[in-house]
Amino acid sequence: MQSPAPVTLREALRYWLKLGFISFGGPAGQIALMHSELVERRRWISEQRFLHALNYCMLLPGPEATQLAVYIGWLLHRGLGGILAGLLFILPSLALLIGLSWIYLAWGHLPAVAGIMAGIKPAVVAIVIGAAWRIGTRTLRNGLLAAIAALAFAAIALFGVPFPLIVLAAALAGLAGGRLWPQRFQPGGGHPADRRHYGPALIDDDTPTPAHARFSWRGLVKASVAGAGLALAAWLLLAAVYGVDGTLARMGWFFTKAALMTFGGAYAVLPYVVQGAVEKYGWLSATQMIDGLALGETTPGPLIMIVAFVGFVGGWTQALFGPAALPLAGIAGALVASLFTFLPSFVFILAGGPLVESGRGNVRLTAPLTAISAAVVGVIASLAVFFGQHVFFAGGQLQAAAIGIGVLASVALLRYQVGTIKLIATCALAGLVLSYWHA
Repeated sequence: MQSPAPVTLREALRYWLKLGFISFGGPAGQIALMHSELVERRRWISEQRFLHALNYCMLLPGPEATQLAVYIGWLLHRGLGGILAGLLFILPSLALLIGLSWIYLAWGHLPAVAGIMAGIKPAVVAIVIGAAWRIGTRTLRNGLLAAIAALAFAAIALFGVPFPLIVLAAALAGLAGGRLWPQRFQPGGGHPADRRHYGPALIDDDTPTPAHARFSWRGLVKASVAGAGLALAAWLLLAAVYGVDGTLARMGWFFTKAALMTFGGAYAVLPYVVQGAVEKYGWLSATQMIDGLALGETTPGPLIMIVAFVGFVGGWTQALFGPAALPLAGIAGALVASLFTFLPSFVFILAGGPLVESGRGNVRLTAPLTAISAAVVGVIASLAVFFGQHVFFAGGQLQAAAIGIGVLASVALLRYQVGTIKLIATCALAGLVLSYWHA
């Protein structure tokens, strides 16, 4: 079998744009799509190199599927290829979510729409429970990690400890545990795909690392300064035009911090977003946050794109540009939230890729991340409790229909492995039928 022909930048960009429109199923589904297409069919990259890139991305905060797209685009076509790969992967979901957010705020009060959302909300609670279960079964491999998860749950659910402090405490516990009990903090699993060989690949197991992907202090500093400079320039522009305490400037700083907290995927950072966007700044309500997560589950692309919904609703409700320009304010909020959330992921790949790769496999470096992943399980469980309180006891009254839908959705998800899109569609239909039945 011959090695595939070199891939042009135009050909690669067509693929990344296509992936942005079809990448349903969360990170696992998106990574499986890339593996099937890039490793098995097109053979742009070998199995071993693909898994090497994936393991690296999973060590970083941020959406790993997006970072993997940036990484492979970077390997193929240097920095420009990585930037364009990441942008084309996320832009379709951003555009779709802006459109859905607009519809939600403009027409969400209609009985039919309200009925649909009433059915979807219990499904969202089930999805969050399912996320905690999936991550927990993969992460909590011993009693020590389970204890870290339990302490994290108690800290955020019972005592309201800020999410960044929980991450810091878990990292310190992992740092100590990696020295005292290294076997208990070994990184687990990896990608479930078997290591197979599908024929010669363009970037094969023995292909030398491209010159642009080799570590150099000059390259690290150049990319880091460029990324940090872009973020700082964007924030200073927002602060100069709308004020340091203006909503857009606050969004920029808040979502930058959120981007650095996303160890363990989008569900891990949602409690932090709830603490800030809902409870501290009041950009949206808890009910709207649940609705936004439901909308995010129905669109392709990274689930962390829910930040675009948060930004859109925040810009709209704050009427940034006056009551006559609410959609424009929403779009501005969505763009600001997305820019400051995703920019760090690009910087991590383009600046630190070679450096972080060199430390992969060192348990003293990975143990803090293992402990953070354990804490994330407890944090996600607390998110399920938070959402459940607002869905199953809305208005201070027990919502029997919501509880029934939530229980059935949980069984369908955990026992029968029903897909997310099918689950949400079915629950939406159930909510619509029940709303008309009660009417």
